[in-house]
Amino acid sequence: MPPSATSTILALEFVLLLAGLVLLWRLGLSSAARVQTKLLPPWDVSLSDFFLFVWLVMLGGFAGGYLTGLYLKYHPHDTPHQLILGTAGMHGGMLLGMAFYRFAFARGQVRLTLALPGALISGLATFLISLPVLTAVSLLWQAVLRLCHYTVKPQDSIELLRHTDSIPLKITLVAVAILVAPVSEELIFRAGIFRYVRTRLPRWIALLLPAVLFALLHLDVGSFVPLIALAVIFSLAYERTGNIGTTMVAHALFNLNAALLVLAGMDN
Repeated sequence: MPPSATSTILALEFVLLLAGLVLLWRLGLSSAARVQTKLLPPWDVSLSDFFLFVWLVMLGGFAGGYLTGLYLKYHPHDTPHQLILGTAGMHGGMLLGMAFYRFAFARGQVRLTLALPGALISGLATFLISLPVLTAVSLLWQAVLRLCHYTVKPQDSIELLRHTDSIPLKITLVAVAILVAPVSEELIFRAGIFRYVRTRLPRWIALLLPAVLFALLHLDVGSFVPLIALAVIFSLAYERTGNIGTTMVAHALFNLNAALLVLAGMDN
């Protein structure tokens, strides 16, 4: 990327961090923010129905990954395309598992609010708030890993985005990151797991359990704790707005921002 573009992204990132700090105080830490009403209704389903939901999501993810692998066996692609197709297949399978649960077992039980005009504003605010928090947590976590003499290895998707010269491949990878992954992961971890456990477990467990599972899904030690922090922020935003679109937009913006930093060579 040209130096001028890198400088522009760096300046924009600094502005976003400052905006995030202001919003973090006004919407998250001030006394007025702490007394805001939580708009997320409980998910009143039985424990067996909840485990059925989780099982179908997992089954869908495994099935999507297996079918993608079967396709690649008879239609070989290079490693970058295999990575993208495998990721898309897994997320697509999870979405199909959720859809099957919704229409086969839970008619009328799963009512999600997806108000896009409000989600765009609240999602942008959530994304901005996450930036200073994730920056601080990432610096601390990297320091801990260095003290433990642990060498952080970049994720395969980051390495692919950083080193591939194929523009269509980069566009496809970013599209999966900002369109597919945010929808499937937010429906599973926020609208599914968090919404169920928040009224049944102590609050700190309800926030941490889906956050840890979310971080484990990414299979990356270097981003494990920062992803937990990000997931907690998303859960708090979902709880406050009651709109799953909020976290979908925030998640998509976060992934887009991370992709731009990688392309600008500023993720090291």
